[in-house]
Amino acid sequence: MNVIKCRNYEELSQKAAAIIAETVKQKPDAVLGLATGGTPEGVYKELVRMHRTEGLSFQNVSTINLDEYAGLSPEDKNSYHYYMNTHLFAHIDSRKDRHFLPDGQADDLDAECERYDRLAASLGGTDIQLLGIGHNGHIGFNEPGTPFQSRTHVVELDEETRQANARYFSSIDQVPKKAVTMGIETILSGKRILIMASGKSKAQAVKQLLDGRISESFPASALHLHPDVTVLIDEEAAG
Repeated sequence: MNVIKCRNYEELSQKAAAIIAETVKQKPDAVLGLATGGTPEGVYKELVRMHRTEGLSFQNVSTINLDEYAGLSPEDKNSYHYYMNTHLFAHIDSRKDRHFLPDGQADDLDAECERYDRLAASLGGTDIQLLGIGHNGHIGFNEPGTPFQSRTHVVELDEETRQANARYFSSIDQVPKKAVTMGIETILSGKRILIMASGKSKAQAVKQLLDGRISESFPASALHLHPDVTVLIDEEAAG
């Protein structure tokens, strides 16, 4: 596990974007595993800048996202479809038919999980998987107690996770209680993993990740089982 300490969120975002950009330059048809939430926003902003000013092309890239809320339409401003379009897809030259996210409105969510897992396998796994880390150690929406052997599945969102995400909604009551998420085994099938943490509120989670103890009670600890993980943290998260 390679740990890179950055001065601040801006440098953190720039370093993460540079690593992703290098992956795309080396393999123009790379499969990028993407995350949502507050932490990756700076990364996507930097990738858009690199596309516009440096000619970084995503034309042959495929993207596959970690998760999506259950019950939200792609047009809902709180859906991860909408997030990805707003922060990245609408501003680069990637192909719409190569953007893959779970269908949170599927009539049969369990069948959707199976479909999505087959899709991930058909892409050959991600060349690089971007992750954030939750206060309770969740990666994707894999909450504490999720088996490390889990594949894409429906999850009941932990109340702490719903509270953390409530800032994006008009009230906590509007935050969905379920989501579709890649499982931990699905995430670990990626060739390289890049996990980011920023701010004082993530310092305890970072400490627990880096202490090396592996337990299903702290999902991010599964990353110690992967041979190529880069941890990017700013000074506050390292505190």
